[in-house]
Amino acid sequence: MTVEATTWLYVAILKAGPSEQIVGQTDTEQDISFIPAFLDKESAQQAMFHLHLEKKQKYEVQAMIFEDLARHASENGFLVFVLDEEGKVLERLPAIP
Repeated sequence: MTVEATTWLYVAILKAGPSEQIVGQTDTEQDISFIPAFLDKESAQQAMFHLHLEKKQKYEVQAMIFEDLARHASENGFLVFVLDEEGKVLERLPAIP
């Protein structure tokens, strides 16, 4: 799989009133914070059942270009992992400076 700067990925977004926030996850065993990203919307929607999400919050799946996602992740101390519909890591993407 090749994810380039201009590749569109799908991420979960927390809709908190008028503001939106990209959903991040933490691998406590390896002490890594990451943003789960998906290659297609259907996989992202299926994987929402496998992510650790706050109950009673509203989430939606949105497309985001990898370059923007990587920049946001880097600025906030996150990595970007591409996951499948079951929440398994397919690829750890490199940071874009």
